Amino acid sequence: MTILSSGEAIGRLRADRAILLARVAGLTEEQLGSECLVDSRPLGDFCRSLHDLVAHVLMWDEINLAVLAEAAAGREHWSLDARWEDPAVGRSLNIGGVEAGRHLSPWLLLHRSGAVHDAILEELGRVGEESWDEVGALAQRVWTVPGHPAFWHAAIHLGQAVRGSL
Repeated sequence: MTILSSGEAIGRLRADRAILLARVAGLTEEQLGSECLVDSRPLGDFCRSLHDLVAHVLMWDEINLAVLAEAAAGREHWSLDARWEDPAVGRSLNIGGVEAGRHLSPWLLLHRSGAVHDAILEELGRVGEESWDEVGALAQRVWTVPGHPAFWHAAIHLGQAVRGSL
């Protein structure tokens, strides 16, 4: 596996966020909560709407930001333990995260998502070249949806073509 440069990783994360924001821009709360079909199928068995997708991507980003923070402190984040990497456990975590997000307004989720996204970009931007191979490999591992190119998430769920992918 080729590790993307920090610029490529940050570029993909920015592009993925832009795809999500473009898809939700101008929608009402009711529209964000209504059932959303992509490519004639639901977003996933745990996402029924764009509101759910925002919650799901936010949860993923918050966990991955914590992975980076723990790594910087010399610890391994709980989500990297093999017990959490089981597909059934991951599915349960996704369902729970989306359900929790359903109790918040989409505007609060988008606000929180923006803050988390900015923190991720700041954290990755802080990594020097001498540390990038290690940090970049970890970041690429956790920001890869199985079977898809690294650093794309919302775009994958929305069925968007991703350019410049591995």
